[in-house]
Amino acid sequence: MKTRLLRTFLVVCAALVLPAAVAAPASASRGDPALQAALDDLVAAGATGALAVVDDGTRTLRLTSGVARLQPRQPLTPPARFRIGSATKTFVSVVALQLVGQGKLRLDDTVERWLPGLVPGGSAVTVRMLLNHTSGLFDFAADETFLARFLADPTRRWTPRELVAVANRHPPTFPPGGGWAYSNTGYVLAGLIVEKASGRDLERLVEQRILRPLRLSATAFPTTPRIAGYHAHGYLPPSVSGAGYVDVTPLSPSAVWAAGGMTSNAADLRAFYEALLRGRLLAPAQQAELLRTVRVAPGYDYGLGIYAQQFPCGTVWGHNGALLGYISWTFTDREGRRSVVVMMPTEPDQTLLTAMEGRLLPAAVCRMLSAG
Repeated sequence: MKTRLLRTFLVVCAALVLPAAVAAPASASRGDPALQAALDDLVAAGATGALAVVDDGTRTLRLTSGVARLQPRQPLTPPARFRIGSATKTFVSVVALQLVGQGKLRLDDTVERWLPGLVPGGSAVTVRMLLNHTSGLFDFAADETFLARFLADPTRRWTPRELVAVANRHPPTFPPGGGWAYSNTGYVLAGLIVEKASGRDLERLVEQRILRPLRLSATAFPTTPRIAGYHAHGYLPPSVSGAGYVDVTPLSPSAVWAAGGMTSNAADLRAFYEALLRGRLLAPAQQAELLRTVRVAPGYDYGLGIYAQQFPCGTVWGHNGALLGYISWTFTDREGRRSVVVMMPTEPDQTLLTAMEGRLLPAAVCRMLSAG
């Protein structure tokens, strides 16, 4: 899509500032020259690294370029873990819909029903509106005071209710159900409602209901700034930092929580979205709700924590994610039989974002859909 779904935090503060030069691309495979060239061109344009994993139903390509870490230099390989930002929303929506299927929650329940007094006008905002971004609630990530506080201390721990309070300082974007506007606030509220309806922490619910059954061992819902295991470091490039490459990997996931706090890698993201589209995580009634979309723009329709995007070669389902120093997309076909994951551990300036969205992503998606 042509606009970022999650406003990222641009942090230039006390962090390791590295020289502007990036080592020459280091490629993991040459299975598709055009895709490999697109990845190499991203690195040449300033990305520290980039990867693409493409399953066209007959074979899987795993391509990388650049590095996972600049100093000391560490090659980027497909198993690297990333912050996945708003792809977290799909996991949260799935848990909410599972509770709906068990009769513990209803999509037409209001925020006031579960969180009395927390949100002005909450009696008119439903769970469905939170999940498909039609609530009209202000996005806390767009609040300048919040951003300034985050800039001052990116590892500060935030509570979900603090994030909601930030949004409450602003009037709604539109009346509930009266339009569409991406709101991270909605997913923070959805996370709180899921916890209230289940009596368990959201992080534990995601682990028990999704990660363990699907054996997603590289995926986590961390509560500290650390990314466990082998991971790509996130960087601000010189065009954003105004200096060298700035390592911004440590940050508190609580600053986005249910809206974007998870970490994962390409293999796990593929497995999750493929399982979801194949109907392995939800009963048929809830699967239908998941995929019931609202029109956002031509070629782009949003469901409940998942969206359909039209490319020249076909329509795919999935979600993107962006969080300081990281950006990624995961898509599958409607049957969950083919998939693509594209990831970059560098805060994209306009040049990098155009190269990702205008060249690499369409090429990867069309490569995915080319067989059969």
